[in-house]
Amino acid sequence: MHETHARMAGKVCIVTGAASGIGRAIARRLAREGARVVLADIASEPIEGGTPTLEQILQDGGEADFVPTDVGSTAQVESLVAQTVERHGRLDVLVNNACIRHARPLLELDEADWQRLIDVNLGGAYRCSRAAVRQMIEQAPVDEVRGRIVNISSQHGIIAAPGDLGYGVTKAGIAYMTRQIAADYAPHQIVCNAVAPGKIQTGQGGRALDPVVMDRAIRRTPWPRLGRPEDVAEAVLFLASSEARFITGAELMVDGGWTAA
Repeated sequence: MHETHARMAGKVCIVTGAASGIGRAIARRLAREGARVVLADIASEPIEGGTPTLEQILQDGGEADFVPTDVGSTAQVESLVAQTVERHGRLDVLVNNACIRHARPLLELDEADWQRLIDVNLGGAYRCSRAAVRQMIEQAPVDEVRGRIVNISSQHGIIAAPGDLGYGVTKAGIAYMTRQIAADYAPHQIVCNAVAPGKIQTGQGGRALDPVVMDRAIRRTPWPRLGRPEDVAEAVLFLASSEARFITGAELMVDGGWTAA
C-alpha cells in the first residue's frame, strides 16, 4: 500500500495515451506516488509489449481505472472526465500525452493525414483541457490550486525534425496552448505547464529505430545516453505535484541538453 506522505496521495489524475511508452511510464510513476490514475487510451495493450498498464499498476499496489478513449472524439473525452468525477469526486491533474505521428515532409503529407495529426494531437489536447478546466474551475482549491494540466509537447515543436512536418506543428501548438491556458486561468487557480521530451527510447519500433534518426539523435544529444520514458515521467510528477507551487505557463525540456547545445 502507498504511504500517506506520498507526493500524490489522494490526487485524481487522468493520463491520456497511457497504454504505451511515455504515457505508461507517467501513469505508473503517478500511481507509485499515491495517485488514483485514470488511464485513457484507444487500446489497453502496450505497443512495445509487456503487461498492460492497468494490470501493472494494480500489481504494484496502486489504484487505477482504464477508460477506452479516442481523444479525437469530443463525446468520448467528455465521457472520460464525467466518469472520472463520478467515480472519484474530482479531477486534480490532466496529463495530455496522447498523440500520433506520420512522418512526412510537406510535399508528401496528404491533407487527410495532416488533418488527422491536427485533430488527434492538437485537437485532443484542446478537447481534454476544455473538459478538465470545466470541472476544475468548479472545485475547491487544494494547496492553492484547483487543478493542474501537464501537456506533453516536444523538442520538435521548437526545432525541426527532418522530413516530419505535421508532428512538430502540433507540438508547437501545444506549447502555445499551454501558455495561453496558463495565462487565462491563473486567476482561477488552475495551473498549466508542458514537458518537452527529446529523443526518448520507448521500446517501440518503426521510425524510432531508423539508423539515420538514431545517429542524428546520438550526435545531437550532449548527455552520454538518450532519454528513457522514466525521465519524462519524473518531470511530469514534479509539475503535477504541490512542489511546483508557483510555476505555470512553463515548458520543461527533458532532452539531455539537445536544445541547449
